[in-house]
Order: sequence, then C-alpha cells, then structure tokens
Amino acid sequence: MDMPKPGDAHKKLSALIGEWSGTEKLHPSPWDPAGGTAEARVINRWVADGFAVVQEYEQSRNGQVTFRGHGVFWFDPQRDEYVMHWWDSMGGAAGEFRGRFDGNVLALASPMPQGGHSRTSWTLTGDDAHDFLMEMSPDGQSWAAAMEGQYRKAGRTGARKARKAKKTAAGARARKATPARKAQAARSTGKTRVSRKKSGGRARKGASGRSRRR
Repeated sequence: MDMPKPGDAHKKLSALIGEWSGTEKLHPSPWDPAGGTAEARVINRWVADGFAVVQEYEQSRNGQVTFRGHGVFWFDPQRDEYVMHWWDSMGGAAGEFRGRFDGNVLALASPMPQGGHSRTSWTLTGDDAHDFLMEMSPDGQSWAAAMEGQYRKAGRTGARKARKAKKTAAGARARKATPARKAQAARSTGKTRVSRKKSGGRARKGASGRSRRR
C-alpha cells in the first residue's frame, strides 16, 4: 500500500518554511494600552512528512523576551480550508484559526474566547520576505490592526550582510593604502615592465642569429 503524499495545497505552505526575523509594530490594545515596537524571531518547519508546519514564535522588547507562541498549520480537505492551532504564553485554551489563500495572502480567522474576532494574515512578498498582520473585530465585519510585522529569512539576510561587509572591508583597505605602499607598488610595476622589455630584446636577437646561421 502506497502512503498518501502531500498535495498542491500542502505545498503552498512551503513559502513559510525557514527561520525568520523582523520588526513588529504593536498598536494600542486592552493587552498593551501603550503599544510600541518589538523584535520577533520565527522558526517554521515541516512535520508529518510534509502534511503540517510547526511554528515557534518569540517576541522581544527592550532585549527581553515578552511573549512566546507555538502554532501548527495544516490543510483540511473536508472543508477546503487551511487551519492553524495556536498556543501561547498568555495561557488559556488553544485557538483555532481557519481560512484560505487569496493570491499570495494567507488569511485565517478565529472567534475570541472573550468575545469578538481575531484575524491573522501572511502576505508572501518574496522567497525571503513576508509581511504579517493581526487584526481584531467586534463583529467580524469591521477590522482594526493590532499588530504588523515585516520579516526576512535569516539565512539569506545574513548572506547579504556578509557580502556587503566583505565589500566594505575591501574598500576600506584600498582607502588605507599609504603613499609609501603606492610608490612601492609603482616601482614594482616599473621593474616588471623593464624586465619584460629586456627579455623581449634577447629573444629577438636570438631569433635573428638563428636566422643568419640558416
């Protein structure tokens, strides 16, 4: 018996896979009246042979971890919906978010235990970047932003930074070249040219001698 294989719907979640980091904007809310900014680190990985994605989320403010979350994404073929089950350091029961892809946007919504609705969406802006938006609604019709984030894949960002640092270092070394070093380099270049001229002259004389002997 052949085991089931993930389909195209599951493979769409591959855009989330990887280690991500970014900056978040927190809008004032009952949980955070002042709002502010935060740094986030997200790790998404395949589990169950590609049928689900596990997310580990960590938010920091002023250098201190203030919030952690754990999510599981999967595709429900019975309802043709994507599902995310969510647990976090606020405690309470797990949340269940459901929704679909609309182009490059995955939007999932859930009723809130205390009343109202919550909606999360991921806008996949590229292979190594995506935007995140969390919204709240009292009635499921009118929505207000609660949190916005912009994330980049950590590995690719690191590689770009390394290339930029290498280029900057090379430029700095070139600018630091002293006049003495430049003069030495010029003398070395001049000696090489003279040596090449002499070698060329001997080669031509030798060729002429052989020609006369013949």
